[in-house]
Amino acid sequence: MGFTASELQAASGNVIPDVIAPGLRVLFCGINPGLWSAATGHHFARPGNRFWPALHGAGFTPERLKPADQDRLPGYGLGITNLAPRASARADELTADELAAGGAALAERVITFKPAWLAVLGIGAYRTAFARPKATIGPQPDRIGDTGIWILPNPSGLNASYQLPRLIEEFGKLRAAAAG
Repeated sequence: MGFTASELQAASGNVIPDVIAPGLRVLFCGINPGLWSAATGHHFARPGNRFWPALHGAGFTPERLKPADQDRLPGYGLGITNLAPRASARADELTADELAAGGAALAERVITFKPAWLAVLGIGAYRTAFARPKATIGPQPDRIGDTGIWILPNPSGLNASYQLPRLIEEFGKLRAAAAG
């Protein structure tokens, strides 16, 4: 299914509901919905986004799910939310204030739902949202309540630094930690 430029632009500013439940193993947190996701109502929906292949490749799901399957995630102990709720064409359209406000709201969701791990998908957004300029990919020394924090690379096709095999490797490290 494709969208015209005007249909995608009309989705700008749309919000996608979280896929969340109490006590998840991992709550994945994107930066914000892209326009394709906002138009479909599904997280990581843009063709070329590598979230779903990385999730399966790392062993989080027994089959490769599609964005339309997102509501199956809690059955695997997984969920999805975003730092900033507002959809945009690119994550770099968000302001530092939006990311900081999103970090505070995310912390509240984590305290409420108590996932074992919060996996933030995007190091730059995490650094800005949580005022941790030296954070690196992987587990963080900080926690939100009892929830551990893990930073994963952004799975967007625009992130050329991390191709799918390397994303799967990083997702796999979190899966191993979440299983133990």
